[in-house]
Amino acid sequence: MSDLISIKGGRDGLRMRFDDTADWPALLVQLEQQLTQNQAFFNGARLTLELGERSLDEIQLSELLNLLQHHGVVADALSANARAARNAARAVGITARPLPRYADPPPGTPSLAPESEALLLTRTVRSGQVLRHSGHITLIGDLNPGGELIAGGSVIVWGRLRGFVHAGALGNAEAVICALELSPTQLRIADQIATTPPRGSGPHVPEVARIEQHQIVVESWENYKR
Repeated sequence: MSDLISIKGGRDGLRMRFDDTADWPALLVQLEQQLTQNQAFFNGARLTLELGERSLDEIQLSELLNLLQHHGVVADALSANARAARNAARAVGITARPLPRYADPPPGTPSLAPESEALLLTRTVRSGQVLRHSGHITLIGDLNPGGELIAGGSVIVWGRLRGFVHAGALGNAEAVICALELSPTQLRIADQIATTPPRGSGPHVPEVARIEQHQIVVESWENYKR
């Protein structure tokens, strides 16, 4: 997201990590900007806050939670090494735990973009279910009407895509949406929106949706890979 805030995703949901050395007002300004710019991705999200060594008091935590709530984001848990931050979280009813231990990369290793982290799932996403991930999503299964996939990167559905998909939801206009059967209620890529026209009774073929000349186009996989 930025040099001060990063968003990670996985099977256990989204994790928002804050630079624990940055000035607190600067962090809030950066967060406001990112939530506003990426509203389609964050609205309705539930996440874990990771604060590192930052010692956060109840007033600062309230500022953070109010800002998130204003943008439709719910903080389910807080991870921090500072006891004061964990106590502040528990005081407002948020689950708090020490920060997980991550393996630090060797010095000089370039950081990976969120899109480089892919999520693979084998399941059916049913009506009312929302799957949100900061990188690519590959779903081996169907996306039913009323189900939603929201990804910072591309979305691949090895099955029938009949729900709502938003790829490139963090602003990546190079993202694509692929499916064995592409019959969505709505497609979005970055800030572009499209619905597919009714199809005939003929057989479905694998298709790819992408942005071309500021609009979403859909073509067969055979044509796309040429």
